[in-house]
Amino acid sequence: MTTLVPAPPASTRAQAVAPFLVMHVAQEAAAHAAAQPPGAPRLLYLNIGEPDRGAPPPVQAAAEAAIRAGRTQYTAALGLDALRERLSAWYAQRHGVAVPARRIAITAGASAALQLATLALFDAGDEVLLPDPGYPCNRQILASLGVTPTALPTTAATRYQPTAAQIQAAWGPRTRGVMLASPANPTGTSIEPAALDRLLAVVRGHGGALVIDEIYLGLSFAARYGQTALALGDDVISVNSFSKYFGMTGWRLGWLVLPESLVPAAERLMQNHYICASAVAQHAALACFEPESLAEFERRRADYAARRDAFVPALRALGFAVPVEPDGAFYVWADASALFARAGVTNSMEFVRAMLRHAHVVATPSADFGQADGARFVRFSIATAPADLDEAIERLRRWLV
Repeated sequence: MTTLVPAPPASTRAQAVAPFLVMHVAQEAAAHAAAQPPGAPRLLYLNIGEPDRGAPPPVQAAAEAAIRAGRTQYTAALGLDALRERLSAWYAQRHGVAVPARRIAITAGASAALQLATLALFDAGDEVLLPDPGYPCNRQILASLGVTPTALPTTAATRYQPTAAQIQAAWGPRTRGVMLASPANPTGTSIEPAALDRLLAVVRGHGGALVIDEIYLGLSFAARYGQTALALGDDVISVNSFSKYFGMTGWRLGWLVLPESLVPAAERLMQNHYICASAVAQHAALACFEPESLAEFERRRADYAARRDAFVPALRALGFAVPVEPDGAFYVWADASALFARAGVTNSMEFVRAMLRHAHVVATPSADFGQADGARFVRFSIATAPADLDEAIERLRRWLV
């Protein structure tokens, strides 16, 4: 007879990690859908930041070829040399920036790149400054590794990006760096180039590190914001991914560009933490840079811009405020507070749940991304079919107007 004994408790570190509300809302939506009677309207999902089209045919074919050829063994921890070289050429061709392949580490998604950057740069007890609103997993990764994430409230006046003055004022004795994103999740807004120059000068003045998430850089809609921060110096650390522009979300493949002096430390961490990124995904990603693939990615980028151009005015016509039009990614950061009374709610979490019940539209409340907005904003993902976006607007109109 098996003796039942209590399971060991979760670590304090694990218990301190907050839920990722984007996924929590997705679970609520799934439960709601399962409870609907036959013939009920299907849910329209404007909550997950995932492209509605996956890897193009050349990438899929390259994966199949790699499997058939048995190219499934471990790669070097830093990744396939061929892929690192291809990315180096990409930076030269796309951005006119020299990024030697030896500075590029191939990672198991951008999430692994963020973890790797944190482990390579910061110690337990250090502090890192981040913008509010911002991608929630950044602060959770930092906190779970013993690094204190300190959020700096931002507003529409600075495109929801922190300023040099904020960084200077917030920098304390334990501060070791700044982590930001451009274009950013959830706002879809990028930092002004001159503002980034000033911010970086402050970070350098304190001997700190700037880690910039550029996973949506390929989906910039304006040349003004479509340049990599790596052009500002070899000390900038850039996180990137094959998930968004390249459409390879479930393949879990990203990369990290580091100062050359940090590469040996990063390599040791990679060897011990996950050995290497998926070999099949790496071989497949080589095909991302074929002309046929690049042409498809550019068509998709133009399509996202067109969706933004239709969706933002439609939201505004319903009474949502969009203080800053997104210049990249596939998100719309919309202030719903003018509609709260009409919807019978008092904050964006309640609004999102009411929208699910009454309009069968799924979006994400601002609580996932920070506290600076006063629980007024909703993040809509436009990474879904234009017909569904149109239908979502019509359902919201019937509910709210």
